[in-house]
Amino acid sequence: MYPPPANIALAAADGGRWQARRVLLFSGHMVDAPDRARPRFPASKQAAAAIAVAGALDSLQAGPDDLGLTQGACGGDILFAEACLARGVKLQLLQPFTEAEFIAHSVLPGQADWLPRYQAIVAQLPNPPLAAPHALGPLAESENPYERCNLWLLHTALAAGLAAPVFMCLWDGGGGDGPGGTAHMVAEVEQAGGRVVWLDTRTL
Repeated sequence: MYPPPANIALAAADGGRWQARRVLLFSGHMVDAPDRARPRFPASKQAAAAIAVAGALDSLQAGPDDLGLTQGACGGDILFAEACLARGVKLQLLQPFTEAEFIAHSVLPGQADWLPRYQAIVAQLPNPPLAAPHALGPLAESENPYERCNLWLLHTALAAGLAAPVFMCLWDGGGGDGPGGTAHMVAEVEQAGGRVVWLDTRTL
């Protein structure tokens, strides 16, 4: 059972409610910590990953009629968000925790310049990031916050666009460090009939 979709209110040019032509959903690895035992997305691949994300969006002819959805973590999410904004794609961040908690868990660990880049993205958004605890209520004992956020993102994508969502992932093809990683999202998107565009970090 999917969580209810996020209420994303965007105004159309005629003053009505804007409808996305297509939703571009993204999930990807956070940038590796320097001491990570098995590399997935080392910082040295950031430039190559940014080119791959931008190229995928260009291949999809992404633009102002599209909506991008992601969490905003350091690494793939931020690269996707920056590339979306550069192409006029409307962007909404959906996060598993309150924004302050999300930054602590998923932005600051990347060190480097990820926090100011995240803040620059948020400053350009039509709506602030949405937090699952506020939108969906307290987490049930049986729920994992990251899996719940993945399903929230996916159900929002399914509800928001005129066509089936396109899911872009920056992924090494393996399992995650815990529940709710990119592998979980890939499986859920495929089950829902979405299109998967896989950017393999092993070949960047």
